[in-house]
Amino acid sequence: MSPMKLGLIAGNGRFPFLLLNAARAEGHSVVVAAIKEETDQEMDRCAKADACVTVHWLSLGELSRLIDTFKSAGVTKAVMAGQVKHKQIFSSIRPDWRLAKLLLNLRTRSTDALLGAVAKVLGDEGIELISSTAFLEPLLAGEGVLTERAPAEEECRNIEYGLGLARALAGFDIGQTVVVAAQACVAVEAMEGTDATIERAGRLIRSLDDPAQGEAAAEPSVFARKLTVVKVAKPNQDMRFDVPVIGISTVETMVRAGASCLSIEAGRTLLFDRDALLKRASEAGIAIVAARR
Repeated sequence: MSPMKLGLIAGNGRFPFLLLNAARAEGHSVVVAAIKEETDQEMDRCAKADACVTVHWLSLGELSRLIDTFKSAGVTKAVMAGQVKHKQIFSSIRPDWRLAKLLLNLRTRSTDALLGAVAKVLGDEGIELISSTAFLEPLLAGEGVLTERAPAEEECRNIEYGLGLARALAGFDIGQTVVVAAQACVAVEAMEGTDATIERAGRLIRSLDDPAQGEAAAEPSVFARKLTVVKVAKPNQDMRFDVPVIGISTVETMVRAGASCLSIEAGRTLLFDRDALLKRASEAGIAIVAARR
């Protein structure tokens, strides 16, 4: 890809910084639209350290200002990187006239519907939204067992059961993660995100054997065992946004929740801090496996 001026719509987490570094390594100048409610303030330090990076802070509701910022800078291609919490749609953020019109015309406020509509508005203004993995292909999970330990027989059964659930869930654009124990669904992802879903599953399992439950906890629950986490891409995953991501925070969350196995999709899941992530998982006895759909 020839050097260009790239627009970066930056959400939260490390994803925007990884993409920024990868784009700069290829010689691109980067115009960052940093979301005040989401983006880490460290983004300003990146701009101070590199004259080819400029940062503009925008509120989540300022779609018109986003377009004006990119057009004024001569941006014709942009990427989205980093999560923007879906629940922000229902927060106190006030949309500008353009975003308000977009929201009113949506039949549903699912992630795909909302981001797809934003992508179309950008495209109509001459700003093409390209795949967020365009600069991060090496971070996509390869096929096979990624950790020192492979899933045990019980975990394989959980994965098989969980894949059917997760794919159905993802097909409705509700979430992409399910947590399973003993081939039973413990938690499904909605607006809260993957890590929060895993934490909730851990609390649910622990509550089954809480002495405070009285007679209900007199005998160990059949579910009092390790959890298996299954995360998938959507059936028609648009790689321009909402790409499945696993980071070391996910592994740490699994450790706290008592989860022992993670299943992801090869070629459609980004692994951040791959070496540290897999090392920590192996140290904790967690099995991570990536399979193709």
